[in-house]
Amino acid sequence: MTIQFYLRFHTKYGESLLVSGDAEELGNNDPAKALLLEYLNNEFWTGTINVKKKEFNKGASYKYILQREDGSQFVESCNDRQIDFFKKETENIRLVDTWNYAGEFENAFYTTPFRNGLLNTSIPKIRKQDDKIFSHIFKVKAPLLKKNEVVCLIGSDEKLAEWSSNKPVLLSKSDDWWTLKLNLSNAAFPIAYKYGIFNSKEKSFVGFEAGNNRIIYSDAGKKKVTIVHDGFIHFPNNTWKGAGVAIPVFSLRSNNSFGVGEFADIQLLVDWSVKSGLKLIQLLPVNDTITDNSWKDSYPYSAISAFALHPLYINLKRVAGKEFASQLLSLKKKQKQLNELEAVDYEEVLKLKLSILRELYLVMGDDCLASEDFTTFFEANKHWLETYAAFSYLRDKHGTAEFPKWKTNAVYKKSSIARLLSPKSVANIEIRFYYFIQYHLHLQLKEATDYAHKKGVVVKGDIPIGVSRNSCDAWESPELYNMEWQAGAPPDDFTAVGQNWGFPTYNWEKMQEDGFSWWHRRFEQMNNYFDAFRIDHILGFFRIWSIPVDAVQGIMGRFVPCIPIHINEFGEKGIWFDYQRYCRPYITDVILNEVFGEDAEKVKTDFLIENEFECYDLAPAFETQRQVEEHFSKEELTGENEKLKLGLYDLISNVILFEEEDSNGMKFHFRIGMDKTSSFENLMPPVRDKLNELYINYFYHRQDECWRKEAMSKLPQLKAATNMLVCGEDLGMVPACVPAVMDELGILSLEIQRMPKKADKEFFHPNDAPYLSVITPSTHDMSTVRAWWLEDTERTQRFYNNEMGQWGKAPQQCEAWISRAIVMQHLYSPAMWSIFQLQDLLGMSEKLRRENPLDERINNPANPNNYWQYRMHISLEGLIKENAFNEELKDYVTNSGR
Repeated sequence: MTIQFYLRFHTKYGESLLVSGDAEELGNNDPAKALLLEYLNNEFWTGTINVKKKEFNKGASYKYILQREDGSQFVESCNDRQIDFFKKETENIRLVDTWNYAGEFENAFYTTPFRNGLLNTSIPKIRKQDDKIFSHIFKVKAPLLKKNEVVCLIGSDEKLAEWSSNKPVLLSKSDDWWTLKLNLSNAAFPIAYKYGIFNSKEKSFVGFEAGNNRIIYSDAGKKKVTIVHDGFIHFPNNTWKGAGVAIPVFSLRSNNSFGVGEFADIQLLVDWSVKSGLKLIQLLPVNDTITDNSWKDSYPYSAISAFALHPLYINLKRVAGKEFASQLLSLKKKQKQLNELEAVDYEEVLKLKLSILRELYLVMGDDCLASEDFTTFFEANKHWLETYAAFSYLRDKHGTAEFPKWKTNAVYKKSSIARLLSPKSVANIEIRFYYFIQYHLHLQLKEATDYAHKKGVVVKGDIPIGVSRNSCDAWESPELYNMEWQAGAPPDDFTAVGQNWGFPTYNWEKMQEDGFSWWHRRFEQMNNYFDAFRIDHILGFFRIWSIPVDAVQGIMGRFVPCIPIHINEFGEKGIWFDYQRYCRPYITDVILNEVFGEDAEKVKTDFLIENEFECYDLAPAFETQRQVEEHFSKEELTGENEKLKLGLYDLISNVILFEEEDSNGMKFHFRIGMDKTSSFENLMPPVRDKLNELYINYFYHRQDECWRKEAMSKLPQLKAATNMLVCGEDLGMVPACVPAVMDELGILSLEIQRMPKKADKEFFHPNDAPYLSVITPSTHDMSTVRAWWLEDTERTQRFYNNEMGQWGKAPQQCEAWISRAIVMQHLYSPAMWSIFQLQDLLGMSEKLRRENPLDERINNPANPNNYWQYRMHISLEGLIKENAFNEELKDYVTNSGR
């Protein structure tokens, strides 16, 4: 039997196309062995394989691959192309296909949240109009049909109603495809046709799809079958819009929680969302972050496991059940006390919960862990659960998760951990305690998210860009991480000295060796609970801001990968290269007086040495920021010492270039913000101008293609590993290639009104949002709308007049009507999703808003020691009863088309 492929695709010079599938003739899904197609004409690429019917009776699945001039490959966004074996006498199957471009809006409607209830999935009962004997099969997708609507086909042939909309041929639904089998043996080819929409209840034709007529050229024959995959029907594809609420789990407040939000509270949030017309709940990461049980562990992005859930979110009552409820009776007073606190007392809540969990484990652990349900959970999660449990045991034993400091097992050895996990091990009871906790956390989060799905509410998770360097992931597989680097962000609107998150950066080359299996497992884990997820700092997949471990501030970092400046380039620009002047901290008496004032002499004496250039160098004991940090950690914490420490940090960062490691003085990277350093300001003007030219080229021109290739080597494979809706947090210093890559992959962008991505704009207007985007007035890393209103009165005034279209002087406070107007702007945006922090929604009500807007902020990135302890000031039960507010919000959402 002969199978012919015809793919509609317009290639560029140097590009070629392949087809891969689960048949030997198609390479058994190995792209390296895929069938290379041939260029036929400006519309089609084609290829042919011959197969034995006996071996092909079950058919095969396949997909197309675009190979670019540089050899990189891009697989189409499609997993449902199928070659079916129809009848014994078939000798030729022709597949006429349309490339599935991942950036097409319609692909989003086949992701998990839309499959799980966001879209109308009811299929009207209609009589199939397939011919029993057929020569052609037409297939098309139409995700946004309304109730009672079906797809129809009308065309130039008699079998296609000769363009009469009074008698359209109706297609029937098969999985995701609307299909029709027709016998066109007597038709005159080529045939022109279009798809349309037909209302099966009213028996009326709704309308034709947009665009030019479709054309089918292939003829028919007794032993031939032509399958036409026509992609998506050409109807408006940006009409679906939804609204949602964003809040961390720890911030939830209910009458039954324990001083912190719990997974069980998500069900109340779902109930409120339904009453308010919201279709999505967005959470921050919920992974375990326990390093030393201090409040600093409240940082939700520093996970000690990419898979384990945080014990903080467990509901003790649900663990105990009726049988062991008596274990909790003595806690009622303490629970009430913690629940009445304005903010989360992380240390006290965690200490108490772990203590009670140990008591419950002693009385119910054996039976629980012997259950069939636990066994199923254990087998599905064994790949991470055993290592995590052993790590947690060793962390508790040594008093810290910083495994390099452990006296035993500082280096992970599989054989040693296997002995630790053995039932005969003295540690076995302690280790199984963590199985017990994770099992119950799984049950509670699963119950909450299943409840949300039943109510038609999407739950969106958050994937941090990194894991803690003191995580069990880094302990078990250090080769997957660059432990000598720290991930962070360059200086931005949040902080002038950049951000240092402390996470090791990923060793992408190593991860790619096994097809990113760690990431696949991570997505599978998230898919147990979530329908969509936010990729924290998606820019890190293009290039990650990497800070040496001997630095403290983010400003000491550089992008990796990054094409460096070769030493010869300085000469080509007419710049005499001076290593001491450009690569060493530039420290003079003038600078010391500016930075330290009357303490300048003390700094000279204690921390510097004079050099031969009539300037100063840092003393060997203080050459790095980490050395300075270590020195002052032993000193009394005073304002004067803090000023000295930060001043020394500034001296160390007062450089123009960083030398690339192992380059023998041949390759260099510019320090970001070089033009703002006193080192740069003290150069001769012609040198400054020439250096600035190189600087602009380095950051804004030469890297773009490198970063695009870097992202395309990872993101397509990672996106293909899950059917969750993928959203990217693309804020900060955004390379020019980012929007195009995200569009190409169909990844939703993040748009924020006060953080425009265009340098010439002060604000971003919600009306300008692309459809595949999430738009929000604020995030957890920002002040809420009400607090922002107070930060800069001049900027607020411009926003009031120019963005809100209001006359006169802006009110001093962000009054409820202002909050309402901003929310409405976002609701009427063309973006697929408008998502609001709960604080911003409550800001619409003078009655429900918090008294002090400054207390609404969750995180301040400028503070590396931020305490993540924000809680709702009213209970979810109370919010659900606010009928007037909830109905008003629902009306706003519904009237906006969301």
